[in-house]
Amino acid sequence: MTTPKLDSGFDYIIVGAGSAGCVLANRLSADPGCRVLLLEAGGATHGFWVRLPVGYFRTINDQRYSWQFPLVPQASTAGRPMVWPRGKVLGGSSAINGLLYIRGQRQDFDDWAALGATGWGYRDVLPHFKRSERYEGGENEFHGGTGELGVSDLRNDHPFCEAWLAAAEQAGHPRTPDFNGAQSDGMGRYQLTVSGHWRCDAATAFLAPVRKRANLVVLTGAHVTRVLQAHGRALGVQWMQNGAVHEARADGEVILAGGALQSPQLLQLSGIGPAALLRQHGITVQVDAPEVGENLQDHYQARVIVKLRQRRSLNDDVRSPLRLAQMGAQWLFQQRGPLTVGAGQVGGLACTEYAEGGRADVLFNVMPLSVDKPGDALHRFSGFSASATQCRPLSRGTVGLHSGDPLAAPRIVANYLQEPQDARVLVAGLRQLREIYAQPAFRGLVTGEEHFPGTDATSARALDAFVRQKGGTVYHPVGTCRMGGDNASVVDERLRVRGVDRLRVIDASVMPRLVSTNTNAAAIMIGEKGAAMLLEDAGA
Repeated sequence: MTTPKLDSGFDYIIVGAGSAGCVLANRLSADPGCRVLLLEAGGATHGFWVRLPVGYFRTINDQRYSWQFPLVPQASTAGRPMVWPRGKVLGGSSAINGLLYIRGQRQDFDDWAALGATGWGYRDVLPHFKRSERYEGGENEFHGGTGELGVSDLRNDHPFCEAWLAAAEQAGHPRTPDFNGAQSDGMGRYQLTVSGHWRCDAATAFLAPVRKRANLVVLTGAHVTRVLQAHGRALGVQWMQNGAVHEARADGEVILAGGALQSPQLLQLSGIGPAALLRQHGITVQVDAPEVGENLQDHYQARVIVKLRQRRSLNDDVRSPLRLAQMGAQWLFQQRGPLTVGAGQVGGLACTEYAEGGRADVLFNVMPLSVDKPGDALHRFSGFSASATQCRPLSRGTVGLHSGDPLAAPRIVANYLQEPQDARVLVAGLRQLREIYAQPAFRGLVTGEEHFPGTDATSARALDAFVRQKGGTVYHPVGTCRMGGDNASVVDERLRVRGVDRLRVIDASVMPRLVSTNTNAAAIMIGEKGAAMLLEDAGA
């Protein structure tokens, strides 16, 4: 395909073909008279393991499919080196994530509205969630049935996961039949972005069906280096591709959809950000916007891993040729089984003693397997894992430039557990997981030996140390281009960048506050609602 020239204009230029960007490309190009350019720094979505639902175990740390962004080590997490993987293919992180389709608590979105994001309350965003979704259970009050994003119920029945749910009930946690329905809190089975045999990432759902539209140009390997501007208005973008520099003009708007790391980085490279930081790296200040790159939030988790009496863990199954053949046949002929699972089979939302107003403050994810960290080999013992994640961390980090080199990774300071309350909530969550394991429905299944945190770790001090030394990311960075009604926010409630006309940010970076659960469903919704706003403002 011929690379467009600056004098071949587009109505919209979208930077980033991730969860939001693919939705935007689909919706904006639906009008044959609207010319859309979609630029993606990564490559095409190819490969069996990218498409296989459980394949994220292999792809999430594979540099062919994933950018590996290093974090600045910090004392609050024992000075450990950490890396944030982000999707390096069409579909972005939806192509390498753990597939869980869970939107968040309805209060999360009402919080956004209360923080100044007018029009983003739960009732405002629910229609946009539904429009994108093709839930296998069909259309109802809470789910869409005719959208592009395939959403399925859990397709793997593991007796020990069911035993864990029974134990959770015995520990006083209510059951919920649908985390995206009337009751988000409680314990239950997770829904997944799976369609047929395969992962249904954003590129598969929204981009692949429209790639042949004559008015849509999709370029991969195109690393955008800056937004072109004049007189306070975005004119287009510049990018590098195959060692050459290219430019294209937007007659309408430029839309950044690079996510919570690369959207603020691109704004800063374009002269929109904290003035002192920009000058430090030799960048001419176009707009002094101190909050660009601030307000970084991510979920942090810690796990309780136990050893099972029976060899019924997936740790055992993957080392059995017979069991692997059975799993393959189950996937191939029934579209079910362990090869269809995501990063959690069961779990849910619960209240610790720190919860306010009866609103759940920890999220549990449960899997009949165990591993030290994603990407490592499964343990050789029969392991079972349950993780606790604080829903709404108080700590805030930053994303900023390392240098003026547009190809360099940004400087990321996560600031995990800087606020003492964050660690306290996680410790409380670990204690609750232990209580669930100890219930009659589950305690007979385990040997009594705890791998993590270890049976000797009983005091609050010991558990706090474990959280800091062994906890880690849940891969949910958001918030670095905060949306709000105040002049200090990076974008307004219609996602327009303050100080620059015809420039918007439409991705997870605009979240004023992290949703309580996984972020992919909310990111797709932001793309859906953002597209609707663009079309409304254009008079379409």
